[in-house]
Amino acid sequence: MAPAADREGYWGPPTSTLEWCEENYAVSYYIAEFWNTVSNLIFILPPIYGAIQTYKDGLEKRYLAAYLCLTAVGLGSWCFHMTLKYEMQLLDELPMIYSCCVFVYCLYECFKYKNTVNYPLLFLLITYSVVVSIVYLNLKEPVFHQVMYGTLVSIIVLRSVYIVLWVYPWLRGLGYTSLTVFLMGFFLWNVDNIFCDKLRALREKMPPVVGAVTQFHAWWHILTGLGSYLHILLSLYTRTLFLKHRPKVKFVFGIWPVLLVEPPK
Repeated sequence: MAPAADREGYWGPPTSTLEWCEENYAVSYYIAEFWNTVSNLIFILPPIYGAIQTYKDGLEKRYLAAYLCLTAVGLGSWCFHMTLKYEMQLLDELPMIYSCCVFVYCLYECFKYKNTVNYPLLFLLITYSVVVSIVYLNLKEPVFHQVMYGTLVSIIVLRSVYIVLWVYPWLRGLGYTSLTVFLMGFFLWNVDNIFCDKLRALREKMPPVVGAVTQFHAWWHILTGLGSYLHILLSLYTRTLFLKHRPKVKFVFGIWPVLLVEPPK
């Protein structure tokens, strides 16, 4: 690994409106932010497995879309952090809005009969996505995107808390774990932004592998990727319980949770 300092790399000077605390091209000439890039694997691989399992179980397509949207966020974020180009930044940030809209629809339709479509909610979410996209493309202000994204996350959190408190209290463990992990990621995201200069100075004094642990934006990816994945499990668990299926959480290799759903007897 190279010393902890910004360098020139394969993709040229950054054109994105945001840069993070990780030193550019410090690890690889071909990847601008190495740790921020590879940490996106948690957004890509587990949701693909979840999408395949959802398809095999014959569950509703909106949950297949939820998993694939999470994968799209990971792929976009991978491209963004690898290149630090503005076009790739949009591939990261806009799918965050779209995926949250899918999460909102899934969560607010958990207690509806099968094969029904909530057209007013669908129209509202599509309109929200289009308006946010148009405004952000013209405004190019990251704070606007963060506020719009935070609004959707708040709606998801409120609905999730309602479900685990009043509808299915035995899902509190899953619901609170998802929320706690996500908030931990948000906390480290802020630490990475606020104390960047101190973190960079600290890395210069540490062995490269040890210094990688202080890449808190990468930890934001890992924790929010896990939190978002657990949220889909919570939403899908709630939905399949309502439909009288028999959902069961299983741990692959004793570590990673997946949801297996058996049809009603």
